[in-house]
Amino acid sequence: MSISYSAPSRLLVLADWEALPEDELHHVELVEGVLHVSPRPHIRHQDVLGRTYRTLCARVPARWTVLLEVEVVVEGDPVPTVRVPDLVIVPAASVDARPRLDAAEVAVAVEVLSPGSRRTDRIMKAAEYASVGIGTYVLVDPEGAITVLELHGDRYAEVDALELDGARIDLD
Repeated sequence: MSISYSAPSRLLVLADWEALPEDELHHVELVEGVLHVSPRPHIRHQDVLGRTYRTLCARVPARWTVLLEVEVVVEGDPVPTVRVPDLVIVPAASVDARPRLDAAEVAVAVEVLSPGSRRTDRIMKAAEYASVGIGTYVLVDPEGAITVLELHGDRYAEVDALELDGARIDLD
C-alpha cells in the first residue's frame, strides 16, 4: 500500500504517531514531533541486517531477545521522538503485545549504516540513545567495520566487544 505524506501544520504528538497507517514501503520515524520519511533500506543493508540478527540471536544470553525494527520511544510528551533501530536487544520479559518499547527497556541498539543515514546514526541517534541511557550502541558498516559503543556517564566510548550479563558476544 502506497501512503502519501503531507507536512502537518504543527508538531505531532504520540497520539498522532499512533494514528498513522502502517507503511511497509518507507522507513518512518518521529523526531521531536517532526515526521521523517525515507525509503526502505536497500538489499545490501537488508543482507547485513539479516546476518547480524542471526548472529545475535545465536549468541545472546537466554534472558535476552533480539528484535528487528521495533519502535522505541526516546522522548515522550510534549514533543516526542520515536526511533526505529535496525535491531534492539531487550530482556525477554519486555516482549508482549505493545506496539512499541520505552527506551529504558533497551539494553542494546544496533544500526546498520546506509549512505543516507550515516550522519544521523553516528551523531544524532548516538546522542539521543545516550541521553536516555541505552547502555550499548552498535554501528555495523556493510563494508565490514563494527563499532561497539558503551555508555560511560552521558557519552558513548568505543569498546572492544559487546557484552551482556558478563558474556562477550562476537559479531564477526
